Amino acid sequence: MSDLSDPLRALAEAGVAVWLDDLSRDRLRSQTPGYRASSLAALVRDRHVVGVTTNPTIFHSAISDGHAYDGQLRDLAWLEVRPTEALRLITSHDVRAACDLLRPIHDMTEGRDGFVSIEVDPRLANDTERTVAEAQLLWWLVDRPNVLIKIPATERGVPAIRRTLAEGISVNATLIFSLDRYDAVMNAFLSGLEQARQAGRTLSRIASVASFFISRVDTEVDRQLDKIGTAEAVALRGRAAIANARLAYQRHLRVFGSERWRALEVEGARSQRPLWASTGVKDPAYDDTRYVLDLVTPGVVNTMPEATLNAVADHGVVRGDTMSEYHAEAEHVLAALTHVGVDYDDVVRTLEVEGVHKFVASWNALLESVAVALGHRGADG
Repeated sequence: MSDLSDPLRALAEAGVAVWLDDLSRDRLRSQTPGYRASSLAALVRDRHVVGVTTNPTIFHSAISDGHAYDGQLRDLAWLEVRPTEALRLITSHDVRAACDLLRPIHDMTEGRDGFVSIEVDPRLANDTERTVAEAQLLWWLVDRPNVLIKIPATERGVPAIRRTLAEGISVNATLIFSLDRYDAVMNAFLSGLEQARQAGRTLSRIASVASFFISRVDTEVDRQLDKIGTAEAVALRGRAAIANARLAYQRHLRVFGSERWRALEVEGARSQRPLWASTGVKDPAYDDTRYVLDLVTPGVVNTMPEATLNAVADHGVVRGDTMSEYHAEAEHVLAALTHVGVDYDDVVRTLEVEGVHKFVASWNALLESVAVALGHRGADG
């Protein structure tokens, strides 16, 4: 059972790494007048946060709100820096600062935690070569051992993940919805480390997480269940996402219990941890902590927006391991969904396409706002 006085600490004691799914320049400052959210330093101190994830939507909100970036944008405008390059400089600056803030955690955990993610341009999600090139550029720009380069695990992104890891670059494989795609990501991780070993790289310095998305699965499946409308279908609302994640965790255990993995582990490799992403609850009918408290098991990461962190801290009850013994139940849920007419393959395919589209839309909006600040006529001007 959890320590009711500090549920986030109880999560950490249960083996779950608590990460923040948000970053801004204001968060990096200990005190910013008028800024209502908590600083990153305060969340590390008070909420047991040991890592940070970002995405284009997060950076769009950060740069569009307030005036924290005005000075840097003004300087970049004087230097006539193009919007795309300006965006790389701005985001890499924030990620580098966050890496420095979390570096003591990284050192204390001997490289297990204290990571900050920065995403490649999502417009490259279907271009393997350019994704690898962008990953190498971001690795060089941030230049910190505790940065993770975030690569969407699309069909073309998976080989980019493998090749980036083979170069000794740490990776957050993101936008994973399907069990089969998760298998492909884990295989890419093992293959990348095997190639890194052949090249003589130090495996213990290569980190990786696999970001498996949660709440969006329920959103799409619930939409289809409501359309089907039968009592049997409606009774399955809100059960798909957690079942999907629990089955993913079973696959993780199988892969990282294999002889192939052990051959890498004995040479210092660290396992690729499952990271539960999109854990903010979107349906107000559901408990606002469910995508945290129902996905507890040792060796996983849960990245949360601050609202979810606060909800868990306020009224979360950690019930111990809520993953390992639920494999059969999760299998039953997916079978029941198929029985009532939900096409799993269609769901995960739709979510991946929509996920890339949303990130690209946020990236384009972000580029446009940077372009305006720089005095350009458009994002490519």
